[in-house]
Amino acid sequence: MNIRKWVYLFFTTLLIGGASAVIVGLLLRWEDIDSMAGFFVMIAWLFGFGLIFSIISQMGYFAYLTIHRFGLGIFKSVQLWSWVQLLILAFVVFDLFYLRYIAFKDTGLSLFNFIIIPIALLFYGLIVAYFKMKETNRGAFIPALFFMVVVTTIEWIPVLKQGDLLWLWLSIVPLLACNTWQILILHRLIKRS
Repeated sequence: MNIRKWVYLFFTTLLIGGASAVIVGLLLRWEDIDSMAGFFVMIAWLFGFGLIFSIISQMGYFAYLTIHRFGLGIFKSVQLWSWVQLLILAFVVFDLFYLRYIAFKDTGLSLFNFIIIPIALLFYGLIVAYFKMKETNRGAFIPALFFMVVVTTIEWIPVLKQGDLLWLWLSIVPLLACNTWQILILHRLIKRS
């Protein structure tokens, strides 16, 4: 991949992160807008917030690409590395439920509120991994699923520790949008090279 394609990936991911934060932010905070100036300030703030999570997403993606290569080198087998990724994925999905439940169980939220996040993230990851596999090969399914669930969860940790539903939505939508874009576009950019 040449520098022009990397710049394309960088700026399109930035725009996707900013735009997705604006959309979800306006949907969630529409009643807080009291004037036209307030509307534009909110759009600017949400766009900047989305840019931050877009950068976090891009750092996570390139970190995962590096770790994936190390994993393949260390385990010397694609199948063994895939099983290791599935084991880590299982721990992350369980911990996403359990650690949030332990931290926020006294807030009055039902058990369903703690279970739905890891299940929804896993379901979304399965969908993205399926499309990645269809566009490339069967061997791309587990790495794509691992990236979409594990890496997204790691990128989401600072907000998960807060436990505020508004911040959870404002951060997860740009992260998922950017991570999905990156995982589904990279093979096309590399193929064109």
